[in-house]
Amino acid sequence: MRTGAAAQHKGYYHEAIRYDSDEDLLAVVLPFLLGGVEAGEPTFVALGERTGGLVRSALPTGCGVRYLPGGAVYARPAGAIRSYRQLLAEQVAAGAHQIRIVGELSPPMFGATWDWWARYESAINHAYDDFPLWSMCAYDTRLTPEAVLTDVARTHPRFATPDGGHIPSATWTPPETYLRENRPIVPDPIQAGPPTLELVDPTASEARAAVYRADRGRLPADDVDDLVVAVSETVTNALRHGRPPVRLRLWTGEDRVVVSVRDGGPGPTDPYAGLLPAANGSTGGLGLWITHQSCSHVALHREPDGFTLRLIAGNPD
Repeated sequence: MRTGAAAQHKGYYHEAIRYDSDEDLLAVVLPFLLGGVEAGEPTFVALGERTGGLVRSALPTGCGVRYLPGGAVYARPAGAIRSYRQLLAEQVAAGAHQIRIVGELSPPMFGATWDWWARYESAINHAYDDFPLWSMCAYDTRLTPEAVLTDVARTHPRFATPDGGHIPSATWTPPETYLRENRPIVPDPIQAGPPTLELVDPTASEARAAVYRADRGRLPADDVDDLVVAVSETVTNALRHGRPPVRLRLWTGEDRVVVSVRDGGPGPTDPYAGLLPAANGSTGGLGLWITHQSCSHVALHREPDGFTLRLIAGNPD
């Protein structure tokens, strides 16, 4: 039997916390965590170093709350979904009737890569709905840009408040709608100049070779190998499922490589493309999912005459 605010809820009970003081954060989080422990529910914290330490010091020693490495969990959206689904499945298999988690994204994620973390916050409303999960996502309004808070209100069905309230979000938008909204790709600064190379209708082999040539030892070998896999999958999908011409452009910087692949097709129809494996098991959907786990940032954009996927390895700016 589920307890607390999610007692009568089926599936994922997803909340955000907007706080502007440590006291307000603790006023929401401590009852949430201790209530889970008291009810015998698996209860986890996936916060950053400062906020995680704050919560840990405020909880009774040995209280039963478990801690996840927040930075590792939230390395990339598709990887976070995969890891959390595995954790949730393990807890349910062990007999859990409800799982509680409080987590947060770090402030650097509110910058150049926020678009795919906003997609993550929306997609998990579907991705975790197979499980009796009650989670709270903490956002410090002192550090979070207003545009990010606007997306938070659209991707979380409700807010948890310091006075014990659970308030519906007035701008909540179901993921099938939110994820289909088309947003322009914010150009990386190095895209202001001409590309290092440009290929039209390359084979996957030619695309892989181009990435290796362009890197010139700037990035760690593992990052380059991951980008090569991602570019190969992207070009293959464009050739197989898109419309010609397929145009690959690549820019190199001191700490990153940016690759743009555009074709004349409409792009994937699945709103969860990249964040979850394709529901129908199609190869193209699996390739995009692999791509989302291989790059530092992936952005997508549809235009009337084509679809663009941009991949970054290294440090997005």
